[in-house]
Amino acid sequence: MGLKEAREHLRLFSLEDRIIEFDTSSATVDLAAEAVGCAPEFIVKTLAFMVKEEPIIILLAGSARIDNAKFRKAFHCKTKMMNEEQLLTFIGHPAGGVCPFGLKTEVPVYIDESIKNLETVYPAAGTKNTAVRMNVEELEKASRAVSWINVSK
Repeated sequence: MGLKEAREHLRLFSLEDRIIEFDTSSATVDLAAEAVGCAPEFIVKTLAFMVKEEPIIILLAGSARIDNAKFRKAFHCKTKMMNEEQLLTFIGHPAGGVCPFGLKTEVPVYIDESIKNLETVYPAAGTKNTAVRMNVEELEKASRAVSWINVSK
């Protein structure tokens, strides 16, 4: 899984032509910002968690961090990031390429308020060297977000 599945998913929203492939890694916020040529806050971090035994995804601005107390209040449990095996089982994309597009299973996606006031954002597209240029409204639709949430510092 990876770029092919993300591309097919984005095609449903006429966004597949917005995928950017890089010759270098974009697996971290800093690397992605450098590859894209933007500030880190415009990179969308896709964080995958296990809430009790169920997977979820939270999209955050690249400069934001999870606030453990807010997360605990919202989901009634401690933060527990997915491990590599869980990523491949539930998400289908490797660490560094995790995105809310072309998921292997149905996973609820939440968008953190840290993204709300940004114009153009760049989530990954299923691999460690891709990004997708889109606005926040397009991100909300294409990610099929369940809701907006405030779990960042």
